[in-house]
Amino acid sequence: MYEEFGISEEIIKLSEECEKELEETFKEIDRNCLRASSKVLKAFQNNKVSGTDFIEVTGYGYYDGGREKLEKIYSEVLGAEDSIVRPQIMSGTHALSITLFGLLKHGDTMISISGEPYDTLRSVIGLIGDSKNSLIKYGIKYEQIDLIDNDFDIQKIVERLRLSPVKLVEIQRSIGYSKRKSLTIEKIERVIKEIRKVDKDVIIMVDNCYGELVEEKEPTEVGADIIVGSLIKNLGGGIATSGGYVAGRKDLVESVAERLTAPTIGKDMGANFNQLLNFYKGLYMAPNAVRSSLKSMTFASLMLEKLGFKKVSPKHNEKRTDIIQTIELETEENLVKFCKGLQMGMPVESFVDPVPDETPGYPHKEIMADGSFTPGSTIELSCDGPLTPPYTAYMQGGITYEYGKLGIMIAIENMLRK
Repeated sequence: MYEEFGISEEIIKLSEECEKELEETFKEIDRNCLRASSKVLKAFQNNKVSGTDFIEVTGYGYYDGGREKLEKIYSEVLGAEDSIVRPQIMSGTHALSITLFGLLKHGDTMISISGEPYDTLRSVIGLIGDSKNSLIKYGIKYEQIDLIDNDFDIQKIVERLRLSPVKLVEIQRSIGYSKRKSLTIEKIERVIKEIRKVDKDVIIMVDNCYGELVEEKEPTEVGADIIVGSLIKNLGGGIATSGGYVAGRKDLVESVAERLTAPTIGKDMGANFNQLLNFYKGLYMAPNAVRSSLKSMTFASLMLEKLGFKKVSPKHNEKRTDIIQTIELETEENLVKFCKGLQMGMPVESFVDPVPDETPGYPHKEIMADGSFTPGSTIELSCDGPLTPPYTAYMQGGITYEYGKLGIMIAIENMLRK
């Protein structure tokens, strides 16, 4: 079966060696999947999901019981008071944008305490680009406190909060295109406790993209006021074809909902575009999709480490808090060939040859491998990276381990082939 994909005997033997070494790690990933599955199943049962909850509601979208029930389920799974889960939210960046604009007003100050935000969020804030509609252009002040050794600078955070009023503290759980590690729930819980000692009212917001169901708890279960994510990442399970969510304190979710729709309308409107079945089924399958992605990325980490690429993060035996794997591939040629090889291992557009190019919202040329059923779905296997040293590949996804494994082996074979 491997010969059909041009995979050499050397790579086959290496994969078998890696899988043997990863047996205990894979068992722990399986245990986490069972925990997450039990949480999701109980939420479905507690809310008495019925076939009538999947019915399309058009027009204004009033009286959509299926939509309301789905949002109750999300709230229960994420440990939140309330949530909004809608196809009208187009992406993780869109969810972040409506949350920030919904919670911040002219003169307010927000602080990122996890360093520089992800590229597209920097455009929303107004740190890059020339948009006249950024947070900064609307008179919202932005400050930033960098991490120290992949952890929060608690002393500096506390000192800043004592200095003058801050409306919102923002934490980006995943790495984005930075060189730091993703932030564990343990670290997020610790910094939230320290923040609450000084300021009980500041809004603590977590960008939860790529992190859902990876650990036993979510940020809202350890003190975060509001969390944000995309349904074409973890919680969509590879089935949702659009959408995003915001979950947390009821009053904050309502403010965000009014930014998405209109004042006084909030959550009461919004046609479901016949997406409810996909959203329910996607959440139901999400624990398994996250498990497969974690196994695929752990497999890739060990494979590439054994091939001499020592700067992989996380390493195969490190604790994971999201589904992202980074690999410093050292040369532009390696990065391009790896992405081209991964594209060859895709189910959709495997015949396409990715080339580096300018990408809206990103400051450098990017190369991307993305042969997913839903374009941009990063719970499905994908990889991208900026064409700048040290030529890091940012890889994520794999809605089944078997497909993820095959794609990774094909990518490695293509990169190593002379």
